[in-house]
Amino acid sequence: MLKGLIFDLDGVITDSAVYHLKAWQDLAKSIGIDLPEEFGDKLRGRSRMDSLELILEFGHKQDQYTEAEKEALAAKKNAAYVNAVKQMTRADILPNMGKLLDEAKQQGLKLALASASKNAPLILHQLGLEDAFEARVDPATLKHGKPDPEIYVKAQELLGLKADEVISFEDAPAGIQSIKAAGQFAVGIGDPVVLKGADYVVGSTSALELSEIEKVFEKTEK
Repeated sequence: MLKGLIFDLDGVITDSAVYHLKAWQDLAKSIGIDLPEEFGDKLRGRSRMDSLELILEFGHKQDQYTEAEKEALAAKKNAAYVNAVKQMTRADILPNMGKLLDEAKQQGLKLALASASKNAPLILHQLGLEDAFEARVDPATLKHGKPDPEIYVKAQELLGLKADEVISFEDAPAGIQSIKAAGQFAVGIGDPVVLKGADYVVGSTSALELSEIEKVFEKTEK
């Protein structure tokens, strides 16, 4: 029986991924790496340090920096990103997501946030969604990044629910892998080919209808 919903943040609740990519591109350029737009897909759902490692590997510079220097680079990127997201407002909530969250609340479903972003509290504040979730996973408590299931297992546990009692929402392949590894029902938002591991896929948040998702979930559970 469905009792809760778990959400990623970037690309699901709001599209802060565009700010991430711009900040990463600017940082990469400063160290001699030309980061193409399509590289943003590889960064979706990844932690800050994991993203930096991917960028350095792409630019063949993975062995040119100490851990302290990498931390400094990540901090520089984050400062630029934070300045950008401070301009966000409730208008930046993706289409239909506000409605879906409200419907879930009306049904008595518990809501949790499973985001690897350490800036999630700031973004939720900007969006006016600070009180929308009963639980939020603290990225600082995680030992493994997506596609490891840890973050979704923790979100489920924070809600006091079992894997077959939740539906989780993601826009990245690594996130879908994380959800499925946790034994949960996965809703993918984006390209159905890219997100082929999901149980239910829509092209954008505009197409999300909680009642339709619940029908598929219920059939899967039987």
